[in-house]
Amino acid sequence: QVQLVESGGGLVQTGDSLRLSCAASGVTWSRFAMAWFRQAPGKEREFVASNSQRHGTTYYADSVKGRFTISRDNTKNTMILQMNSLKPEDTAVYYCAASGTIILSQLTLQSGYNYWGQGTQVTVSS
Repeated sequence: QVQLVESGGGLVQTGDSLRLSCAASGVTWSRFAMAWFRQAPGKEREFVASNSQRHGTTYYADSVKGRFTISRDNTKNTMILQMNSLKPEDTAVYYCAASGTIILSQLTLQSGYNYWGQGTQVTVSS
């Protein structure tokens, strides 16, 4: 049974940094693509970043490129999202997602992921 548990959210000020973690269990870690999505109040859930060791790819949304970094700690089956230079528009619930069967063209799409965490709130004050 796949379980994803996010942690690390919180309330910060503009320009601050936060580090989100997603601990995965029940997965074949090297074969699973992992991603972060976020949903702001009143908005659709949107792609933030993804990493697939199987495909050898890492993608970022344009809105976070250069500020956020996705990485994986393979010793702990944990995915990290390092968020720097945070802005009020980064305020959202951040979700971890995973898939062991995703194809390359789906790596930035919600529909490509079949396992989701419960989400962690990130609030950036101005």
